[in-house]
Amino acid sequence: MLTLSLLLWAIVIIVAVLIEASTFQLISIWFAVSGFIALIVNIMGASFGVQFAVFTIASVILLIIGFPIGRKLADFKKTPTNFEINKGKFATVIEEINIKNGTGRVRLNDVDWIAVSSNGNIIPKDSVVMIDEIKGTKLTVTLKDTIKSI
Repeated sequence: MLTLSLLLWAIVIIVAVLIEASTFQLISIWFAVSGFIALIVNIMGASFGVQFAVFTIASVILLIIGFPIGRKLADFKKTPTNFEINKGKFATVIEEINIKNGTGRVRLNDVDWIAVSSNGNIIPKDSVVMIDEIKGTKLTVTLKDTIKSI
């Protein structure tokens, strides 16, 4: 016989699996497993209060134990962004950087970027600059000669 609590646990399992399938964060899957355990407890005839307690306890235990293990096994690799890769590198000015004229381009690793001076100064063509910041496709740069040594 289909009971309301049986239907509830089936819905919890399905929703948790769908969320996990769309995010791959290894969080929702533990709620699906806990829902399955609660479903088994329901089939064994326990009250809804006991089912809910089992679901809650199983969820907490699985999150505490399973989440770190799942993260290690999944081997998530972080892909570095342009900012992380290029900050601190040097580029060559290929078009004078002049905020008043709205000009400024640099070449970094054979790629041309829009560039602005970090202090607003004009930086002449063929100068070497250091990348301070990257916002979208625009580099904020400092003239190499003005960088203070530590």
